[in-house]
Amino acid sequence: MAAAGDAGEKKMITLKSSDGEEFEVEEAVAMESQTIRHMIEDDCADNGIPLPNVNSKILSKVIEYCNKHVQAKPADGAAAGAGAGASDAAPAAPAEDLKNWDAEFVKVDQATLFDLIL
Repeated sequence: MAAAGDAGEKKMITLKSSDGEEFEVEEAVAMESQTIRHMIEDDCADNGIPLPNVNSKILSKVIEYCNKHVQAKPADGAAAGAGAGASDAAPAAPAEDLKNWDAEFVKVDQATLFDLIL
């Protein structure tokens, strides 16, 4: 079986929560998590990555967070690479939007917040 990345497609990684739910995410999204990044780098992702300490509710929130940050990266890079003529305020806008999104993201009950940071 050829790797999906060889054909210009985005490589997908399967993450398995403690309650048995499977989430298929782009490798770039999964790589946002240092724990998952190390498992991918150690070639432990071929049959999915089991996350026995993370339930599906928390894993879906983690994926949402990672997705948002991956989506924000090209926008930051494009704005920074737009050139010397661009105003200094332009690159700051996406960063400020992400900062605001992050602030809203953590407005959850205390138990959920503890699960997210562990």
